[in-house]
Amino acid sequence: MKDSCRFRFVLIASALLLLAGCGDEVDEDKLAQKNESVDVLYNRAYGLMQERDYKQAVEAFEEVERQHPYSPWAAQSQVMAGYAAYLAGEYEDAVVIFDRFVKLHPTSKSTPYAYYLKAMSYYIQITDVGRDQKMTELARQSLKDVIARYPNTEYAQDAKLKYDLTSDHLAGKEMEIGRYYLTRKQYVAAINRFKYVVDNYQTTSHVPEAMHRVVEAYLLLGVTDQAKKYAAVLGYNYPGSEWYGYSYKMMEGNLSPEEKESTFDKYLKVL
Repeated sequence: MKDSCRFRFVLIASALLLLAGCGDEVDEDKLAQKNESVDVLYNRAYGLMQERDYKQAVEAFEEVERQHPYSPWAAQSQVMAGYAAYLAGEYEDAVVIFDRFVKLHPTSKSTPYAYYLKAMSYYIQITDVGRDQKMTELARQSLKDVIARYPNTEYAQDAKLKYDLTSDHLAGKEMEIGRYYLTRKQYVAAINRFKYVVDNYQTTSHVPEAMHRVVEAYLLLGVTDQAKKYAAVLGYNYPGSEWYGYSYKMMEGNLSPEEKESTFDKYLKVL
């Protein structure tokens, strides 16, 4: 029995020594990596970017920050990690990285670029007007943030253009819903959608049609005074618009069948 116990003890001790030896090897590997200079780590990460191995580049840039958190290269590596994530199509990761960067480095010269790339991470995910517009809303707010924070930068100039496009996109979504309600003879719901476009997306290309649709819906409801009011505003602001032409003739009751048909696109043809 004693020999059996002694044999077991030897086996357990040997196993523990073996594990300890493996642990020493792992620690040595980590120690070797930890001793790498910041320029070696950064150049390795940058090389992966050059090779377009963006996912690996994210990890490599994050390793720069992990091993050398107080180095001037750490902040730059954060921005590069976010950019690599953006190029890899990992947009959620990119947003997280950029949010962290701007919180840690609010006065960095790279901070405007981080805000801009965060906005672009949302903007590139915008889908067509037939789908949920959450990303469009997030992109619009982030672009607005860039414009407000850094108005005199090249990032703000591009953000303004994209901001207008997001506004037009969101207005288009509201128009689609309004047209849907119009085809279903839910005129009050349709009016609310069209008015929302008029009130909130005044610089978009959808406003003239939205105002005409309000006129149309009010006439269908028999509320002629409100229809006349919106037709007058439409005529004042867009006197040369084809939509004003339609509204004017509709108010006069002179809209021909052909003209009436031309005001109805594929969304408005009642089945």
